[in-house]
Amino acid sequence: MSRTIFCQYEQREAEGLDFIPWPGELGKRIHAHIGKNAWNAWLAHQTMLINENRLSPRDPQHRAFLEQQMEKFLFGGDAEKPAGYVPPSAG
Repeated sequence: MSRTIFCQYEQREAEGLDFIPWPGELGKRIHAHIGKNAWNAWLAHQTMLINENRLSPRDPQHRAFLEQQMEKFLFGGDAEKPAGYVPPSAG
């Protein structure tokens, strides 16, 4: 049975994650307040950041940057976009 949470990213009731996706307090906060759709949106944004900025998840500085951006994306709404990013046109 899935659990329902109030997703802070989507500002509505949503299906919660089945697991804690990140270590530590941030992971617990994500599990408690972020839905599956929002988490999937973050994963797509993270992939874009990694590819466009040529980040390595093995590099501690890059991991710290990604963690900071994850918190901003999910809870603050002001995560960075790669240089020259143009959002896809709707329609």
